[in-house]
Amino acid sequence: MPVSIDDFESGELPRGSSVPKQVLAYLYSHREQAFTRSEIAAGIDEDPNTVGTALSRLKDRDLVRHKREYWAITDDLDRVAAAYDLHTVTERLDEEDGGIDADEWESTAPETPHPSERDDR
Repeated sequence: MPVSIDDFESGELPRGSSVPKQVLAYLYSHREQAFTRSEIAAGIDEDPNTVGTALSRLKDRDLVRHKREYWAITDDLDRVAAAYDLHTVTERLDEEDGGIDADEWESTAPETPHPSERDDR
C-alpha cells in the first residue's frame, strides 16, 4: 500500500505484521500441510521473492522445515512459541524505549557472528 511522501519523510509509516511473522502464522494455522513458496505467498498476499527470503531466514532459525519445493512449520512448536514470546517482548521494549540505536550497537556488538550468519555451516 503506498504512503504519502510526507509520511515517508517523517517516518510515520504504517506497521503491519512482518512477512516472517505472517509466514509463521500461516504455516502454524495449516500445520498439517506443507506448501510451496508460491502457495504461501498467495495465502498471505505477499511477493513470492519476499516470502522466499523470509522462509530461508526462518529455516536458519529452525522454525520451518524444507523438503524439495515444500515448506512446513517445524514440528518443535515449543521453539515457535519461544520465538514468538521473544519477538513480543522485544517489540514492547522497543515501543517503551525507542529501540536499539544502530550506531551504538555497531560500536558494542560482539564480533562473533550468529550461527545463522556463518559460512562454515
